[in-house]
Parts: sequence; structure tokens; C-alpha cells
Amino acid sequence: MQKRMDKGIKVIDCINCITNKTEELTFHDGILVNRTGSENYRNNIPFAGPGLIDLQINGINGIDFNNPSLTKEDIIKATGFLLSKGITHFFPTVVTNSDENILQIVDTIYQTCLSDALVNDCIWGIHLEGPFISAADGAKGAHDEKYIKAPDWELFSKFQNAAGGKIKLITVAPEWDGAFAFIKKCKDNGVLVAIGHSMANTKQISMAVNAGATLSTHLGNGVPLFLPRHPNIIWDQLAAEELYACIITDGIHIPDSFIKVVMKNKAGATIVVSDATCFAGMPPGEFQSNIGGAVILDGEKRLSLKSSPGLLAGAAKSLLENVEYLVEKNLATPGIAWQMASSNVVNLLARSDDRFNSKNDIILFLLDRKKIQVEHVIKNGRIVFGK
Repeated sequence: MQKRMDKGIKVIDCINCITNKTEELTFHDGILVNRTGSENYRNNIPFAGPGLIDLQINGINGIDFNNPSLTKEDIIKATGFLLSKGITHFFPTVVTNSDENILQIVDTIYQTCLSDALVNDCIWGIHLEGPFISAADGAKGAHDEKYIKAPDWELFSKFQNAAGGKIKLITVAPEWDGAFAFIKKCKDNGVLVAIGHSMANTKQISMAVNAGATLSTHLGNGVPLFLPRHPNIIWDQLAAEELYACIITDGIHIPDSFIKVVMKNKAGATIVVSDATCFAGMPPGEFQSNIGGAVILDGEKRLSLKSSPGLLAGAAKSLLENVEYLVEKNLATPGIAWQMASSNVVNLLARSDDRFNSKNDIILFLLDRKKIQVEHVIKNGRIVFGK
């Protein structure tokens, strides 16, 4: 992989996984100083892809972003783990909880960003997934019904103040009274709005889009097991050309056939998210979750509520594993799979904030028998993982 080294200069040949063209990366003392096209194609050189971006992640590797006892050290540790998996930006996802707990959690995230530059660079925003969602069975998923409520701009403003303005994405059920005015206020204040955990009808979906909703939270999940053939909330979101579609491609949350339909329908507006919980990376067993109580993690990394077997309680695979699944099952080329977890997300985020920049976030990885091995992670032009 390394081409030459001289007085702190290192040049690495790689293949851009999206364009499939050979490139040359030049580093000086671990800092990227040049990136150019190259004709130096050789076997066994790594692929290079943009940094992965996870819009929906509830925790990772034993660290729960929804635990009120979350600490700065926890967030720093989680950030390091995610970087090692090629994830250079992530949105800690705070779900339905008591107002006090949400305020405490988002404040902890914000204070950590203030005190740690690398964490601040990686956490572009917080995803607030609740409490403004549907309380209907099936739609609410593992969210605690007693904390679910109608959209409330005054309450959201309190959350946003505690988060230091870091809440950049919110999931809303648009069937609530006042939802459309709430969505418009979010848009006017630079907060992306996703439709999710909802039982909205066709008219309500259309009105939400017109008010400023721009994406769907884990499309195909957070809905009842049985829906009318048509119309239904899945068809309506697929039909809305203005909506990006976020999907969990872990092989558990939605079937391969549905993944194919979304990709064909949404194309470059398809985004892969992990919806990972703190149980991602942990061995099978029974655990206690701050989201839904007792949960069961099986050997296939399926996470379910103990009280309702079969009802998913989040995911237990990282974003990198979701990308890998698409490649393993021949659902997408490595380039397309990687793009759905990186470049497509950049395009979405730029719609609400043109300051977002991940140009110098690069992942160098090997692909062996459809397994992805991260070799180097470059964050803001500096090597932060790898030799």
C-alpha cells in the first residue's frame, strides 16, 4: 500500500471505490497534503472512500447514548471506536424519554463537544428521535409510550438550548395536531425533519413534505406488522420524490427485496443507517436496555424485546457492517454501497447547512471475499487510525 517514504513524506496509491479510478495520496508527518489522479495501478492496493456518516446511532460497543448516566469519557471512547470502523461523522440518536433525561443527555453530548475537538468534529449533530412520534402499537416500536407527546416548539427549544444548537435532525409523526407548523419552524431554523414512527395518511405525508420534511427514518420499520395494501405510509413515502429514504441494511430489519425496491426507487436519495444500540459488538445474551427494558440479542445479531418476541428493539450491527451486508448479498457494488453511507448523506446535509464539509475525511480499506477491513482513517486530513 505504501509507495515510498522520505523525510516524513509518505505516498499511498489507492483506488477510489466510487469512481474506480487510481489515486495518489501524499502525506507529510501524517497529514494529507495532496490528492491526485494516478496511473500507478497495482494489485493489492487499498480502496479509498469518503468517511462514513451515520445519521442514526443509539450507542455502540457497550456505550448507550440514551443512558442519563452517559459521561464525556463514554462519548470519547465511542468516537474512537466508530473512527476505527470508518465512521467519521455520526449523529448520537436520543430517543423518547423523560424531558429531564433528554435535557441531561443532550447537555452531556454538547459539553463533550466543547471539551474535545475530535469529538466535536465527528458529531456534526444530534438526532432527536422522539418524543414527538406516534403512540400507536407497532408505530411506536420500543419507545416508551408514557413519554410520547405532540410536537411542542417550546419544549424542543429547551432541548436545543441544552444541546447548544447541536440538534440537527428530528424524527416526527406528522399526524399530530400542530405538526406542520412545527416542521416548518424546524426547517426555518436549520433542523432537518424526518418522518418516522408514524401512522400518517397520504394527505398528512404530503403536507409534511410541503412543510419541509426531507427524509424518512428507517423506512420499512417503525410501522405496524400489518398495513393496508394501498395506500399506506410506506408507499406514500416511496412516492414522495422530495424524501430521502434511510434504511437499515443489516439483513434483519428489512428483507433484501425491500432494499432493492428502495434503491431502485430512490437511487441517490437512498441512505444507509445503522440504528445501532450499545449492544453492537457485544456477545449474544439477555440485557437491560434504557430504551425498552429487557432485550434479547441472538447469535445473528437480532435484538428483540423480551416482552414481545419478534418486535425489534434496535440494531446490533455497525454502519460498516450494514455496508458490508449490501456487498456480501450482491445488492450493491462496493462503490454504490459505500456511497449510500457517505456521499448521499453529504448531499442531504448540505441542503440544510452548506458549512458541512467532509472533503478531507478518507477511509482506506481492503476488500477480501466481500469482507471490509479498515486500514487507515483520515479525519480532516490527518491520520487518526492505522499505522
